[in-house]
Amino acid sequence: RMEQTGVIAGNVAVVEPAAVGHPITIFVEVELESERAELIDAAKRQFSATPEVQQCYYVTGEADFILVITVADMGAYEALTRKLFFDSNNVRKFRTFVAMDRVKVGLTVPLPV
Repeated sequence: RMEQTGVIAGNVAVVEPAAVGHPITIFVEVELESERAELIDAAKRQFSATPEVQQCYYVTGEADFILVITVADMGAYEALTRKLFFDSNNVRKFRTFVAMDRVKVGLTVPLPV
């Protein structure tokens, strides 16, 4: 019933990234040159289609997007930055934050009692 009403969006297995060769988690703030709807939609499609992008949020504030990325090493991240950011005419700048420890990770939502 909860699946049918859209309360449960899907069922997943939680995989430890390091166990499958992606031990580095990176958070990236992305600021676009233009906020025209078609360019925002193009960025959403590109980020969604990139396997290394674990999560993508379109946000308010200085950044336009916040990405959660998992990679094997910094060389893989550098190659990804070329593909997603440097080769894009619509990325003004991006800021990288490398996680030192995964303290709490999850997608749980507190349910009303």
